[in-house]
Amino acid sequence: MQNEETFQFADERFADLQMLRYQVPGFLDLNLRQQVLVYYLSEAALWGRDILWDQNGRYNLRIRQLLETVYTDYSEERDTQEFKEFAIYLKRVWFSNGIHHHYGCMKFQPGFTSSFLRRAVLSVPASKLPLREKQSVEELCDELFPVIFNPEVCPKRVNQTEGEDLLLTSSCNYYQEGITQAEAEEFYASQKASGDAAHPIMYGMNSTLMCDGKGCLYEDVWHSGGKYGNAIDHIIACLELAIPYAENVRQKEVIEKLIDFYRTGDLKTFDAYTILWVGETKGEVDFTNGFTEVYGDPLGLKASWEGYVNFVDKKATHRAQLLSDNAQWFEDHSPVDPRFRKEVCRGVSAKVINAAILGGDLYPSSAIGINLPNSDWVRAEYGSKSVTIGNLTHAYNQAAKGNGFREEFVINKETLDLLNLYGDVCDDLHTDLHECLGHGSGKLLPGVDADALKAYGSCIEEARADLFGLYYIADEKLVELGLTPDKEAYKAQYYSYLMNGLLTQMVRIEPGHTIEEAHMRNRALIAFWTLEHYPQAVQLVNLDGKTYVRISDYSLLRKAFGVLLAEIQRIKSEGDYEAAKMLVETYGVHIDSALHKQVLARYKKLDLAPYKGFINPRYEVKYNSQGEITVVTLTYGESYDEQMLRYSRDYRTL
Repeated sequence: MQNEETFQFADERFADLQMLRYQVPGFLDLNLRQQVLVYYLSEAALWGRDILWDQNGRYNLRIRQLLETVYTDYSEERDTQEFKEFAIYLKRVWFSNGIHHHYGCMKFQPGFTSSFLRRAVLSVPASKLPLREKQSVEELCDELFPVIFNPEVCPKRVNQTEGEDLLLTSSCNYYQEGITQAEAEEFYASQKASGDAAHPIMYGMNSTLMCDGKGCLYEDVWHSGGKYGNAIDHIIACLELAIPYAENVRQKEVIEKLIDFYRTGDLKTFDAYTILWVGETKGEVDFTNGFTEVYGDPLGLKASWEGYVNFVDKKATHRAQLLSDNAQWFEDHSPVDPRFRKEVCRGVSAKVINAAILGGDLYPSSAIGINLPNSDWVRAEYGSKSVTIGNLTHAYNQAAKGNGFREEFVINKETLDLLNLYGDVCDDLHTDLHECLGHGSGKLLPGVDADALKAYGSCIEEARADLFGLYYIADEKLVELGLTPDKEAYKAQYYSYLMNGLLTQMVRIEPGHTIEEAHMRNRALIAFWTLEHYPQAVQLVNLDGKTYVRISDYSLLRKAFGVLLAEIQRIKSEGDYEAAKMLVETYGVHIDSALHKQVLARYKKLDLAPYKGFINPRYEVKYNSQGEITVVTLTYGESYDEQMLRYSRDYRTL
C-alpha cells in the first residue's frame, strides 16, 4: 500500500496539459465500514463514464474505441513522429472525454495524417473496432475520418456566439440533429407554462430532445430501461451495495432515493433526492452521482453526468463552517437591493473535503469548489451544501511552486511578496465564499423563471458568486472571524483575480478565438467592467514592452465589486435577459488581439501547461471466506494511459 504521507506528485506533460496525482490523506484513518462505503460509491462514480462521452458528442465512443485499438494493437514502428502525434491526440481526447477541447470546446486538429491512421486501422484486428453491422473497416474509416480530420465537421462542442443558432452550431449530443434553438426553447417554455411555478422541476435536465419525424418533439429520458440504461443499471448496482455501509439512516435514504430517480427518471423524485441529500450533514463520507451541471448544453438546460466521492477534512472544515454559521450576517449586509436578499438563510452547510475519486465531468479536470443543488427553490427552502476540495487545491499549489508564473506577470516585488504571503490562503477563502455563500445567496422575485437568462445564465451565476466572494474577502468580519490574517491580506486576491481576468487567462485561448467557457467569461466580465468603470482604481500599464495590471486603490475596488454585484443580482433576480446579454457580450467575450499575442509569447517562454488534470488513485478490496470485505487498499502507481485503458475496458457500458 502506498504511504499517504511520503507519496510524491507524479507529472506527465502533453499538448497544453499537465497530469498530476492527488493524495487522499486521511483515508487510512477511516474505519473499515467507511472505507467500504467509499469503495462502492467510487465504483458507482466510475460506471457513468461512457454517459458523459456520449453526451459530449455522438461519435465520441466509437472514435475512442478506434483510437484505443490502434494504440494497443498497432504493431508497426511506434517511434515515428506520426505515431507520437497520434498518442498525443489520443491523450487529449481522453482528457476531454471526447474530440473537443474540455475548456475551449473547439475540435482538436490531429498532428498526424489521415493516411497514417487509415493504414494503422487496417492493420489491427477488425474484431476490436467499432464496426456497425455489415460495415467494413474501410467504410468505418470513411464514416469517422471526416469527424476527426475535417475542421468543418463538428467544429465546436458548445457554441455560445450571439446571433447564431446555438443548437445547429454545437456538436454536443443533447438534441437530435436538426432541432433548432427556437424549437427547443418553445418546447420547454410550453412545459414550464403548465408546471408548478412555485416548485418547478429542472425541465429537460435528464433527457435527449428528439423529433419523431413528423415535426413533433419528445424527450428520450435517461433512466434504467431507457437511454443510458446499461450504464445506469451498473451505477444502481454499486449504490445498492453501498447501502448496508451507510453511516446513518438519512444517508441510507439519500442513496435509496437516488436509486429511485435512476430507475424512473422522474424529476420530482430528483428534487426529493436533493432535499434529502442537502439535509444529510452528519456523515463523514459524502458523494454526488448523476446529471448535475449544465455548462455543456448551449441552452443551459441539460446536465452532464458526473460523480465523485469525498470525506470531510475535519481540521480544515473549521474555516468553511465559520462562514456557513454566519451566512445570515453576510446576506443581511450584502450590497444588493434588499428585495433580492433572502430573509432567512436555510440549511447552508459548508466543509473542506478530500476527494476520494473523480468521475464523469469532474475527471480528469476537476472543479476545486462545488455548491449544490442547482434548483433555486430547493436552495431557498432547504439550503445547499458547499465544499472546497482540499487535496486538489493542495496538488495545484504544489505544482505551481517555483514555476516563474507570478514573477513574469506580477507588476513589482512588493505585489509579488503580497501574493507569495497571502495568495494560497486567499484563494482557498475566495473559493469558500464563492461556493458556500455566493451561490447560496440572493433570491429570484416571484414568478421569475430560473432559466430566464438562457445561454447567459451560467456566466451570470458564476459572476454573482465570484463578486460575492470578492466583496466580502475584504470585509473586517473575516479578520474578526480569524479567517484572514490581517486587513491587508485581501489585496492578494484582488490582484491575482484581476491579473487573471485581464491578462493571464488568455493563455487558455487560441489566437483569433473569443472566450466561450462560462467561468472565463465571468472573470473577463468582472475584470474589464471594473477596468472601464473604475480607471482610478485599476489600470493596464506598459513597462518595458510588457503589459501589467496596476492597482492604485484597493478600497475603491471593493466598492466597484459591490456595485457590480448589486447589478448582477438584480439581473438574476428579475430575469433581465437583455441586461445579461449586454454585460456578457460587452465585457466577457472579446479579446484584444495584440495583448493576447503578447501574453501568449510571455507564457510560452515559461514552458508551462495552462491546464491541469488528475490521475485517480485505485481502490481494491480483499474478501474473507464468507465473502465479506476485510481490507480496502489504496494505491497511486497507475500511469495515465494505463488508467484510461483500464476504465475503457472495465467500465464500458455503451
